[in-house]
Amino acid sequence: MIKHIADYYDVVIIGGGPAGAVTARYAVENGASVLILERDREPGIPVRCAEGVSHAGIEPFIDIDEKWICTQIKGASLHSPDGNFVEMYNNGLGYVLERRVFDRALVDLACSKGAVMLTKADALDLLRDKDQQIEGVRFSHLNQLYSVKCKIVIGADGVESQVGKWAGINTTLALDDIDTCVQYTVNNIKVNPDLCRFYFGNEVSPGGYLWIFPKSDTSANIGIGVGGSDTLPGKGPKFYLDRFMAQNFPNASVNYMVCGGVPTSNGTGFVTDHVMLVGDAARQVNPITGGGIVQAMIAGRLCGETCAKALKNGDFSKKSLNEYEKRWDKTLGVNQRFMYSVKNNFMKMDDNKFNSIVRAAKSVDPDKFTMYSLFKEALKEDPILLAKMATSFLVSRIKFDW
Repeated sequence: MIKHIADYYDVVIIGGGPAGAVTARYAVENGASVLILERDREPGIPVRCAEGVSHAGIEPFIDIDEKWICTQIKGASLHSPDGNFVEMYNNGLGYVLERRVFDRALVDLACSKGAVMLTKADALDLLRDKDQQIEGVRFSHLNQLYSVKCKIVIGADGVESQVGKWAGINTTLALDDIDTCVQYTVNNIKVNPDLCRFYFGNEVSPGGYLWIFPKSDTSANIGIGVGGSDTLPGKGPKFYLDRFMAQNFPNASVNYMVCGGVPTSNGTGFVTDHVMLVGDAARQVNPITGGGIVQAMIAGRLCGETCAKALKNGDFSKKSLNEYEKRWDKTLGVNQRFMYSVKNNFMKMDDNKFNSIVRAAKSVDPDKFTMYSLFKEALKEDPILLAKMATSFLVSRIKFDW
């Protein structure tokens, strides 16, 4: 057995991304012993997102460090199908991260509190006792097999979560609830490093949007998410992204490419006896933007604290661990369900309607314009959408100060 790996930990976390690292930190801070198993050679690779976050979202979890910040984002521009665009600068400071460095910093913080991490460790299955209760994890490391027992297993293993499947949690996503994404990290371009750009339209990104997240004034993450039910043979996300690149950045050099699925569901049901899911594995993602870093960190704190409480009480049943789901629901779950309803209506608008919304929004002062301002313009343009969103408000019991 590896010298620094024990036979037992209170909690074993599969996945060393933001969700897993923050879960580990808060579990350890509250008295639990924690092992993190990361299948790659280090956390933060491969990069599977646009790397954008808000200052307000990450500041509660880690001291801001320029080492993992590429650019400070001060605004965003939204581009309609007809070429019009509107800018907004009233959504707070944001960052485009260097995820590899950022993820490492989160793990280092967890380990400084007492968590143990093992890289190139591939989880293979869950251990079960004679009564078929989950009691640990079996994994491989450098061509050797190991078993570690624990009281709680955390699946922080992404959208394709194996932990959820092994534990019997239904992680199936409907075609409409997953976006197919492709992203290029490019250089040899000219971009405004203060501004993220978003492009909408059925000829640009059907059922989704295309983004430009600047990493400097000459480099950026340029990617696209296409609705799962909008992907047609020969016209997947790479087709649309390549066409956009040829039209707008013909001389760009592509340094890195990543592709995969992003869950855009309402994210319910991620706990069973001895097991909890967190982050993308639990579908804790903004259904409109596909962003999940901040959501993963918030959920990680709730998950880690719930682990520690369950250990103190000696109760690892679904009923006990369900406190995590309840706290998530009060914190962001209600908002996620509302955003899910908005996505199913707002993102399905035809191009003419979106053109009208952006034209109307141009009358709003960019320094006072927010995403909520855009939604308000959408409601003015579409009374049916207003009725649907009003229903969403009632069902989700959510209130926004517009």
